[in-house]
Amino acid sequence: MTALNSEQAIGIFDSGLGGISVVRALIDLLPHEHLVYFGDTARVPYGSKSNETVIRFSHQISSFLLDQQVKMVVVACNTASSVALRSLQENLDIPVVGVIEPGSMAAVAVSHNKQVGVIGTASTIRSGAYSSAIKAIDPMMNVREQACPLLVPLVEEDWPHDGVVTEVLEEYLKVFARNKPDSLILGCTHYPYLKPAIQRVIGNDVKLVDSGEETAQVVRDVLEKLGLLNDQGSDPGKHRFYVSDFPQKFEETASRFLGRSLENLFKVELEVLESYKHLK
Repeated sequence: MTALNSEQAIGIFDSGLGGISVVRALIDLLPHEHLVYFGDTARVPYGSKSNETVIRFSHQISSFLLDQQVKMVVVACNTASSVALRSLQENLDIPVVGVIEPGSMAAVAVSHNKQVGVIGTASTIRSGAYSSAIKAIDPMMNVREQACPLLVPLVEEDWPHDGVVTEVLEEYLKVFARNKPDSLILGCTHYPYLKPAIQRVIGNDVKLVDSGEETAQVVRDVLEKLGLLNDQGSDPGKHRFYVSDFPQKFEETASRFLGRSLENLFKVELEVLESYKHLK
């Protein structure tokens, strides 16, 4: 493994905005860590791309993050986690953490009746990644999954408290009315912004599992085990944000997701990003 030190940043990437929820979870849990975020906004969404393309994009971005001297890569994208995580772990000589296994482990841990629900984008549900991860932990788990394609645009349009959101959630979540799960995995990084509404609709007896929060816990554990946790001093971490395109309202929406102004935001030209062919 490359020589690393605790003051290096953690690298995080996603296909777009959603991974900002993972950034927020990391800032809340590890306030002294420096973060470098990359949102591949020029090529979003990943869910409609082939596995080979998602793996290539993930390698390019990870190579870019390595150039930023990061000590770890967090794949804050459910599609990339399901498709490219193993390849990244095999090729990078720094730790790589995805969002699927942490959320799956947490859901199994709190499930008493071996009933777990998963909501996510159509591509994530189609991949079966959460179901596979859950059953690898406990083959006796019963997993019910539901694609919720309308939730991402509703979040990005800032409608979490609108009545339309409740109606949409009631339609999607009615699949869980019979044999209600003990835990429900929010299998998309946008969904934590809808937590109150989801909890109201699914009921307080169902534990909501935020994959971003669980991933932050795993990041802390891995860094602590490797002696790379930056928990010294009182200064907050410094953060940089990179995107492959500036879509309309990106900065405004990302700032709202993060709960603070988005400073140090930079664009990486797609030609530069695509020049990263192989992991270093």
